[in-house]
Amino acid sequence: MAPDNQHTQPPQQSQRHLSGAIPKISYEEGASGSSTRVGYASTQVTEPARTSARAAEPARESTQTEGLARRGAETTDPARTPVRAAGSARESARTNDSARASAQAAEPTHTSAVDLPDTDALQAELSKARERSTFFRVFRSTLFSLVVVAAVAVIVATLILPIMQISGSSMSDTLQDQDIVVAVRGTDMQTGDVMAFYYNNKILVKRVIAKAGQWVNIDESGNVYVDNVLLDEPYVTEKALGECNIKLPYQVPENRIFVMGDHRSVSVDSRSTTIGCVAEEQIVGRLIFCVWPLERFGIV
Repeated sequence: MAPDNQHTQPPQQSQRHLSGAIPKISYEEGASGSSTRVGYASTQVTEPARTSARAAEPARESTQTEGLARRGAETTDPARTPVRAAGSARESARTNDSARASAQAAEPTHTSAVDLPDTDALQAELSKARERSTFFRVFRSTLFSLVVVAAVAVIVATLILPIMQISGSSMSDTLQDQDIVVAVRGTDMQTGDVMAFYYNNKILVKRVIAKAGQWVNIDESGNVYVDNVLLDEPYVTEKALGECNIKLPYQVPENRIFVMGDHRSVSVDSRSTTIGCVAEEQIVGRLIFCVWPLERFGIV
């Protein structure tokens, strides 16, 4: 018994949106029995599916509206606006720096030819530099030598060889006013030596006549006797008793020296109690040279 012609339709899909091709199964009867053919039908959406899609559209529109509202709120948020503005300013600064660097890199480099000096010019400059160096070296050496000499001179003049300038005429003609003399420190004096000594914050220059324990006598003509022996005094050009208020003959006290100036008529010396005899602690030293003026240079 031949089966009845039947058409079996595929089961209905659930009420949802279907995309793509939907297979369609059909049965056809042939001479040798039933046969099966499979085909594809175009996409179809049932009415309930369309209704569900339409219902979903308002929800999507509501979601989009909320997103736009949130973005608008973020845009108008006053707390975030300065941050975004600062970020935009930084981005703009970076862009400007990049553009400036690109422009500078694109600028062509200009070079100019440099004229190099020849060998003679270089040699001349080298010679000048050497001369300047030599000059300054010699100048420094000379200056250093002068400073050393001056320091040594000060030390020597203070400690060993005092330098003095004569003021007055009590020692003429041996020493004249403004003469510059050099002395050597020491207290061991001999008769006839010219010595310098301190007196009332001054330095006086006189000649040694007698030492401690000796007797000194002077006559009216100005002749000087030491222990009753007449002194030979070629350095005296004019003899005189001068200013004398001591009792003659006079014995020199212990540790004292009796002195007189060569210009006897004007000199104030041990003949007067104003000066008196010189103690050893007053002695500066013995004069040895006259160094100025040059025409008087020599041993005193």
